[in-house]
Amino acid sequence: MASTCSDIPSAMRRKILSTLVFGTGSLVLSACGGGGGASSPTAASSSSKTSPGTNGGSQDTTGTTPGTGTGSQSASATSPDTVTGTRNASDVSPNGVLTDTSFGVKGDGTTNDRVALQAAIDGSVGQILLITGQSRIDSTGLTLRSNTHIRFAQGASIKLLAHNTDSYQMMRLWDVSNVNIESPYLDGSKSLNAATSGEWGMGISIAGSSNITITSPTTIDCWGDGIYIANSYSVDGVTSKGITISNHLADGCRRQGVSIISGDTVTFNSPVWQNIGGTAPGAGLDIEPNDNTAVFRAIRIVSPKTLGCAGPGIQVDLGSLAGPIPKTVDIQITNHIDNSLVDGPFSVGGMAPSGYIVTGAITNTNPVWQKSWYLGNGIPSGLTISVVNPRIG
Repeated sequence: MASTCSDIPSAMRRKILSTLVFGTGSLVLSACGGGGGASSPTAASSSSKTSPGTNGGSQDTTGTTPGTGTGSQSASATSPDTVTGTRNASDVSPNGVLTDTSFGVKGDGTTNDRVALQAAIDGSVGQILLITGQSRIDSTGLTLRSNTHIRFAQGASIKLLAHNTDSYQMMRLWDVSNVNIESPYLDGSKSLNAATSGEWGMGISIAGSSNITITSPTTIDCWGDGIYIANSYSVDGVTSKGITISNHLADGCRRQGVSIISGDTVTFNSPVWQNIGGTAPGAGLDIEPNDNTAVFRAIRIVSPKTLGCAGPGIQVDLGSLAGPIPKTVDIQITNHIDNSLVDGPFSVGGMAPSGYIVTGAITNTNPVWQKSWYLGNGIPSGLTISVVNPRIG
């Protein structure tokens, strides 16, 4: 039985494959041929590839070599200010948990706690740091260390103060390992941002890091993405690896709920990415390399919900992946639920490899969508895109 992609807007910049062939409960497309692929009318055609540093984006950072790519993420990755917290026995619980207040954090919803919170992070390595109040920080953000374990108490949060910047990272996990964050609640305060352009304000930014576990994170109203995952900005060839994020809620972010620019063994369990929009692509999840250094190995997206996104629910735009280094792609999405009636639930952008080798598979199994999906032309012969057992409408 034949089925066609319907309602493809004329604004689509690249040629879209118009006919999809359903087999016995599944749809498999491979080696479509033709020109460059596109994800969706508002996505791949206008998407900024946003990895700073060596990943191809231009990052205006302190102490970091800027890159030269099309996207830019200006970040303040400066060394944190030093504050010496005064702790006494009452500040440490019997199970070794340190409270943020022992480092001078006010958590009163007004005070700029950024310096004190950084001191707490630096002073609690190897122990558990408990965030207890409603802290405010400036857009310099917080730099996490290896062997950090942060736990947010019920009702605790970190929110940006009024700012004027198109680029920040509320929490930076750059070139670190063995980090555990429990129930972080991060508010990017986009309504308090005086900037009028840009898209690089991130809730959690992970780059070149390994063995990262984040449980039940909430990232709301970020100027860019709720969570951003990429290669190291300071060491060539170091890919973020062993990232597990469970029950992520991204709500009201301007660009993406999540961007995966490069990653090895990255798992999202039961995320909800909703009400994303304000600048393109406006996707719940955007898997999009900056260049041929990117890795997409063992990417697992389990039971995601993309609700009310301005762009595609999940976008995979591989336009910049092909290059002199052969690539094998392994992306598996299962039980995806999307309610979009505008830009579609799932889009895969093609590429023109020009003799370069890209193999592997992108699979979306058991999705429940309100409308069909998009596939761009130019998929190389070694790469298979499959939609298995879709339920549409």
